[in-house]
Amino acid sequence: MASDDALEISHETTDNRDGWALSLRKTVARRPQLLGDEAPRRPVLIVPGYGMNSFIFGFHPSGRSLEHHLAWRGFEVWSVDFRAQGRSRSTGGAMSGWGLGELAAVDTAAAVAHVLDRTATRSPRVDLVGCSLGTTIMLAHAVLDDRERLGSLVAFGGPLRWSRVHPLVSVAFRSPRLAAALPFRGTRRLAGLALPLLLNTRLLSIYLNPKSSDMTRWREMLATVEDPIPQINGEIAQWILDRDLTLHGTNITRAVEGLGNDLLCVVARQDGIVPVETARSPYVHSGAAVKALLEVGDDALPHAHADLFLSREAEARVFEPTARWLTRPTSGILGV
Repeated sequence: MASDDALEISHETTDNRDGWALSLRKTVARRPQLLGDEAPRRPVLIVPGYGMNSFIFGFHPSGRSLEHHLAWRGFEVWSVDFRAQGRSRSTGGAMSGWGLGELAAVDTAAAVAHVLDRTATRSPRVDLVGCSLGTTIMLAHAVLDDRERLGSLVAFGGPLRWSRVHPLVSVAFRSPRLAAALPFRGTRRLAGLALPLLLNTRLLSIYLNPKSSDMTRWREMLATVEDPIPQINGEIAQWILDRDLTLHGTNITRAVEGLGNDLLCVVARQDGIVPVETARSPYVHSGAAVKALLEVGDDALPHAHADLFLSREAEARVFEPTARWLTRPTSGILGV
């Protein structure tokens, strides 16, 4: 890393008041390259998704990571590990008996409060970037909690309404009762055994396309893998059957229709985990007056689910447009 591209990275914890010390990582650039203006920026909080921690937001096999790029563009960037993820630790909290509602209303609220208490920007609001299932958690938090603390929202490849489901995902979540009953242990180790066998197969390409992403450092990528939570598996299965997610008695899709926070929706056109029609649903149903849709991927450089963060062109096609939108939000469709 060049000296003028150096980062300052620190780790902090916050009590979620539900038996967990959540871990947050703060990333700032020593010499940021601003986008042509000196306008103050709100802090950015990145929200992780299904079966993962925040590691991947600070990792890229060949270029700047999402955290690095946003920090380079002048943002104070935070990423959170929710309960049972990454560096977060139990202070008496159980490993089960909680689900998406707790991640949205408790853990995200604790992370937002911590960022606003600790930010050097002195901003009264934080911009959220939801990644995969983190999009859903972000939107659920916005409609269930204090939306006044939130600025712009960015959805990276995340579902709101299951307009379409990939057949393999449909099979995996066919039964809510079964999905909630199956325990998962050692997922990272199993992924390490399976990934070398899948590197050049169509099965892997629905999640991560070797044609677009450098896979030479795949062993390092495994650090982001966490064991899925059975109760969340059951919630996802029921959500797919119902098409809309209901938390705390609230239909999240309908509630988002009344949500006015500016929204950028980023979609991977070759995503087999969250198909295009489903990944567009935050944009379609958002009630924001200012919203934009960014779709990436083509035959020459296909983008599947994780390619949004790891592809060779992620910095140019995803991270930079996101930074520019957060600086100068516009309405409409962004072409990349």
